[in-house]
Amino acid sequence: MSERDLRAVLIAALQRLDALGLNRGSTGNLSHRLGEGFLITPTGMGAADLGPDDLVWLGPDGTSRGRWQPSSEWHFHQAIYRARPELQAVVHTHSPQATALACLRRELPAFHYMVAVAGGDSVRCAPYHLFGTEALSGAVVQALQDRKACLLATHGLVAAGANLAEAMKVTVEIESLCQSYLLALAAGEPVLLSAHEMASVLERFGRYGQPSLKG
Repeated sequence: MSERDLRAVLIAALQRLDALGLNRGSTGNLSHRLGEGFLITPTGMGAADLGPDDLVWLGPDGTSRGRWQPSSEWHFHQAIYRARPELQAVVHTHSPQATALACLRRELPAFHYMVAVAGGDSVRCAPYHLFGTEALSGAVVQALQDRKACLLATHGLVAAGANLAEAMKVTVEIESLCQSYLLALAAGEPVLLSAHEMASVLERFGRYGQPSLKG
């Protein structure tokens, strides 16, 4: 995909997050690897205000190319890409359900097998740190270890993927799971799947959805 096409795809994804109610105004941000660096949304601008040329390119040394300042959260995007070379896209939202759970400073446990969409038997909640800080970046990388999503205490959700489509899928699924978990908590204490049960789910997820010919 050319840089021009990638920019257009990223803007469309950002607008979809707004349409789904997962971000509002200038909240949240997303990025995608490009060359040695990555494209990221600018700070203080909402999806409705942005065009493809408004995205900012950041190099590995923090230098930028573009007419705007990058998102204030660029530090943890960069930290994720450095720590996880297999990830190509990062989505950060202040989506209502994930943010509500994050404000309780609780992880999303194995109350439902689809928690495995994030790569493990839970979605961890990173401890609170001020946005835009190196402390937050370190906490995000740690919470994402062997995972494709984490909550940020009193903040929101981070999801990532091998491509933008996967990062968006994880974002939408974790938001929905957070809603279900909060509803379950309102009725009682959800029964969790065991480590063995979740291991079986994760093993099956490794093959699930792969195309195959009929014998």
